[in-house]
Amino acid sequence: MDRTELEEKLNRLPDRPGVYLMRDSKGNIIYVGKATSLKNRVRSYFRSTHRQAAKTRALVSHIADLEYIVTDSAVEALILENNLIKEHRPKYNIDLKDDKTYPYLKVTLQEKFPRVMVTRSVQKDGARYFGPYTRAGAMNETLKLLRRLFPVRTCTNHTLQQGRACLNAHIGRCPAPCDGRVDEDTYRAAVGEIVLFLEGRGDDLVARLKQRMEEAAANLEFEKAARLRDQIRAVQDVLAEQKIVSAGLEDQDVIAIARDGGDACGQVFFVRGGKVMGREHFFLGGTADLSREEVMAFFVQQYYARVDVVPREILLGDDAEDREVIEEWLGQKRGGRVRLRVPRRGDKLKLVEMVHKNALMVLQEYQLARRKGEAMTAGALQELRDRLQLPGIPHRIECYDISHIQGSDTVGSMVVFEEGLPKPVDYRRFKIRTVEGPDDFASMKEVLNRRFRRARQELEEGELSLKFAALPDLVIIDGGKGQLSAAREAMRACGVEEILTFGLAKEEELLFREGRSTPIVLPGDSEGLRLLQRIRDEAHRFAVTYHRQLRDRRQHGSVLDEIPGIGPKRKRALLQHFGSVARVKQATLEELISVDGMNEKTARAVHDYLAGIER
Repeated sequence: MDRTELEEKLNRLPDRPGVYLMRDSKGNIIYVGKATSLKNRVRSYFRSTHRQAAKTRALVSHIADLEYIVTDSAVEALILENNLIKEHRPKYNIDLKDDKTYPYLKVTLQEKFPRVMVTRSVQKDGARYFGPYTRAGAMNETLKLLRRLFPVRTCTNHTLQQGRACLNAHIGRCPAPCDGRVDEDTYRAAVGEIVLFLEGRGDDLVARLKQRMEEAAANLEFEKAARLRDQIRAVQDVLAEQKIVSAGLEDQDVIAIARDGGDACGQVFFVRGGKVMGREHFFLGGTADLSREEVMAFFVQQYYARVDVVPREILLGDDAEDREVIEEWLGQKRGGRVRLRVPRRGDKLKLVEMVHKNALMVLQEYQLARRKGEAMTAGALQELRDRLQLPGIPHRIECYDISHIQGSDTVGSMVVFEEGLPKPVDYRRFKIRTVEGPDDFASMKEVLNRRFRRARQELEEGELSLKFAALPDLVIIDGGKGQLSAAREAMRACGVEEILTFGLAKEEELLFREGRSTPIVLPGDSEGLRLLQRIRDEAHRFAVTYHRQLRDRRQHGSVLDEIPGIGPKRKRALLQHFGSVARVKQATLEELISVDGMNEKTARAVHDYLAGIER
């Protein structure tokens, strides 16, 4: 799109709330923003660019096209912006680093007998989610404590329905709803106490436990009363370790952001009943040249888009852009009014300052570790250049691996490290097409052939989406001389034989090079060897993960996909309920009918079809 067409599109922008998406010349989304008036907000990017921050000028210089989505309100625009940023990860938006990897504690309230489990995805399924936890160790300690204080089942739904008590029940770590030792109301009351604990309402929990203890004592159930007494003491011990920061017993989140150059760390303290119950931190990238209000607004939006609990009051170290809109959105999420406050004096200001100090310390530790890692990586690359006699620093290294089980579901992986760091966006995986049986050499040849033929094709045809065009400075093959020979044969056929290639054999960690009879041995404490091992292990992990996906898809999906009336939803429900296709085959007609989404007709179709296969 030329500038004339872009200007015409700018002139047609409506004076309404919505979301706008900026695209570059290749069609990639490079920025997502929201606006109460699309007309005013988007046009402002193209006026007086010399007064804009460097990052904004760079963004505008790359805008080749734009599109917009009109919404009914500014709050709807905010929600849509959050979702689009998370989906597309635009280059010029602030980046909340690694948010997809953070685990949550999930309480499955939608189940008859709920469980507490770890998950990395939040769904609208009726469960309660607590988190995200940036430190898996802290989450695991919380989970261990919960299971000690409030024993609930850990088994699958299929195991629960079998009606047999497990080892946890015999040693007192599960109330055994599977064989009727506990009724649903009593069990759910215990789960309610878990929710109180995770919400930080420890005093309410202690009051409930004391009431139950007194009732048990009045009914002469002294053993039960003693267990409740011990439980109360354990909970009080935990509460005693929590710092009291407010005499007003408020429920608050306290947020502060520390910045240094383009780096930023957002810290959240959770205050419940006037006590600090926990804290989490997140790193943000791409914040250079942005105001503190913009960074705070982004962090608040992205953080609360991922959590389930929103307190009535949120204290901020800096004001947030579009604060009223964010308050309205948070109020809808909470089901009640939410206030964002920037304290200027008193105890609340001291609390915000304490959170900011913690954020600054975390950021400084992060920067120190990063500088140390960068120095080690730079040294490793220089060592590889010297010891492998490369013409220069290997800025881009690619590694290839093959994975299969006795020749079935054979796959290949390609991982990429640039400047010594992984670049997952450039990873590629290959399903082997031309090789029958367990032939690693032929499979490796096919992978290298496809990779470099595609690179030549993209460069010759000038494709907009270049997925293979960037060529490596160094190729590592996971294997010995045989895999290396197959790879080099493919590379010669594709005209890229000048790219230096080595085979890295496992166990002895020997490096083989074509035309050299003796292997290269790097010292065991070599940073260069450690870097190659990390790259090789990553290629192996990526290949094995893809192989498992194909194998599971073949084992779990093929038979059910052939049954009339069984679509993705019912197939997923069957597998979640029974655990495997083999157990679906063993199920009775009545058991199949009991699965969510199934009726007698579809259940009979599954039962008859699978029975026919058995015959």
